[in-house]
Amino acid sequence: FESKHRYFMDAANASDKIAVIDTKEGKLEKLVSVGKVPHPGRGANFVDPQFGPVWSTGHLGDAVVSLISTASDDPKFAKYKANNWKVVQELKMPGAGNL
Repeated sequence: FESKHRYFMDAANASDKIAVIDTKEGKLEKLVSVGKVPHPGRGANFVDPQFGPVWSTGHLGDAVVSLISTASDDPKFAKYKANNWKVVQELKMPGAGNL
């Protein structure tokens, strides 16, 4: 889940995507393309100083951690809305795995 627990994120490993499910509306919100074989475990939520609220995950088949911008109704994060459900940064890691 992202930090407000409305959107559930799950790895669609075979397609190298993260499925974003809106639990309030009961529908698929977005499929986000990420690195090879996103980790099926939980990610980490935090507020990035450059990109605002993000959800992050490692990859089993790629040496990166992807930061995905998440939606927020909080007015202080309105300036990040154009990036919602997009990979805003990939952090290079020494090897594949998770956080």
